[in-house]
Amino acid sequence: MADVTTILRDLIGEALSDMARQKEVSSDLLPEVHLERPKREDQGDWATNVAMQACKLLGERPRDLAAMVVDRLKDDEHIRSVEVAGPGFINFFLADRWIGNVISSVLASGDDYGRCDLGKGRKVQVEFVSANPTGPLHVGHGRGAAVGDIVGNILAFSGWKVEKEYYVNDAGLQMSNLGKSTQSRYFELLGQADKAPFPEDGYKGDYIYDLARQVMDDHGDEYLSVDLEESLPFFRDFSSKVILDGIKADLKRFGVTFDCWFSEKSLYENDQVPDTVEALRKRGYTYEEDGAIWFRSTDFGDDKDRVLFRSNGVPTYFASDVAYHKNKFDRGFDLAIDVWGADHHGYVPRMRAAVEALGKSSDDNFAVTLIQFVNLLRDGEQVSMSTRSGQFVTLSDVIDEVGVDATRFYFVMRRSDSHLDFDLELAKRESSDNPVFYVQYANARIASITRNLRDKGIAIPAMNELDESLISSSEEKKLITRLSMFPEEVEKAAIEMAPHRIVNYVHDLAGDFHSFYNAHRVLDEDPSRPSRILLVKATYVVLTNALRILGISAPERM
Repeated sequence: MADVTTILRDLIGEALSDMARQKEVSSDLLPEVHLERPKREDQGDWATNVAMQACKLLGERPRDLAAMVVDRLKDDEHIRSVEVAGPGFINFFLADRWIGNVISSVLASGDDYGRCDLGKGRKVQVEFVSANPTGPLHVGHGRGAAVGDIVGNILAFSGWKVEKEYYVNDAGLQMSNLGKSTQSRYFELLGQADKAPFPEDGYKGDYIYDLARQVMDDHGDEYLSVDLEESLPFFRDFSSKVILDGIKADLKRFGVTFDCWFSEKSLYENDQVPDTVEALRKRGYTYEEDGAIWFRSTDFGDDKDRVLFRSNGVPTYFASDVAYHKNKFDRGFDLAIDVWGADHHGYVPRMRAAVEALGKSSDDNFAVTLIQFVNLLRDGEQVSMSTRSGQFVTLSDVIDEVGVDATRFYFVMRRSDSHLDFDLELAKRESSDNPVFYVQYANARIASITRNLRDKGIAIPAMNELDESLISSSEEKKLITRLSMFPEEVEKAAIEMAPHRIVNYVHDLAGDFHSFYNAHRVLDEDPSRPSRILLVKATYVVLTNALRILGISAPERM
């Protein structure tokens, strides 16, 4: 069953299309119909300014066009009354039956309420986190993990076939530096630091000492007598495996699972990097200069061309990134979404250029979501936490302090490309000013109502017991309106790849429910009780659907 906003948009759209045909104007040129909630109740349940947008195309004055639309819609069964306001707004006052439509639609759809078919079964890959396995995940990685995971959930709920992937950067200089760092700390702990100086670009965190101690526990002083170059592969592979296992454990604990862990090293083992460069050469997008092989990225709007192979024959990171994205499209993904830290914003134009050079559309087949930094606070004051690294705050530390639910919720409260203030003390507070507690408490209140129903032997009413005329207060109508908006919010969040839209929605839904709960005693013996119980049940469905998308639990007691 279509929600009321869809019904209204269709009615308005049909009315405008009829007028366009009469005036021999293509209906394809008509503006999209947008509905919004008026600021005041006396302005109706919904309003649109489409008459002001379409008036020039249809050769009418805004108020006259609005009046024509009103005349065509005034007798529809979903509309109690409709009026023209101001310079050409159309205000709708809905008939009581829309209340029943919303509640019955929610309860009939259940776990599927809010789903849409935006993706139409197309394949999308969301690649996120992808931190080098050179240290534990910090809070910045954590925000990327939450955003990427929830974007994937939103797209799956919107008809896409989603695969989540972690790109393991296990090739290149940083892995060698990691191995040398652990090797040096191993020698240092065994009293022979002078034999293995710490590398200039080494990793200095305390976790490197932890890795060295693990080597000592497993192998004693065995590697003191082995040539440094000969033992380096062991230290490199050992360190990267332990760190990657830690990353996997942290992400699993955080509720994030990946369909694929893709190794950068495999691109070289399977000759995909040189093969990709050869494919670009055949398309005419490479050239040689000063012994290096260059990509003509300026052909696609980049500010300068980019090196693929250096003059010494060593490929650049960019070369492997191009090969990796070719591999994605070769695997049949219709859309590849990369979730990157905001410090990579300058990398976007060259990657878009590469996608175009590979024969794909950088608009239709490729998207980048940028993640801004997280600013940790404690009661409003900037803080640094004591962690096992001694240098940065890890994702694991934050989860230890505030829990998985609060961490996920706070990481996606704001647009991903805006800076985020994360107050640790607020995230632990059991009060209405803590947004995650506020939302989860709404679910707990609904669970309490359900328990009381059971304890009192009151059966859940059937839909035919709903009497829309008994659900007429402003709190009830506001809550029902919010329920009806969920499908549209899901679709917008999918189009914009914006988890914060779902967070904002669920927080508003919780607020509307709390207002309803405080104003009306649902279980009192009253003719409205069956209808209000059904409204509470519908609220539970939408609330839990939204929390499921966010990967946040819906506690029944708090």
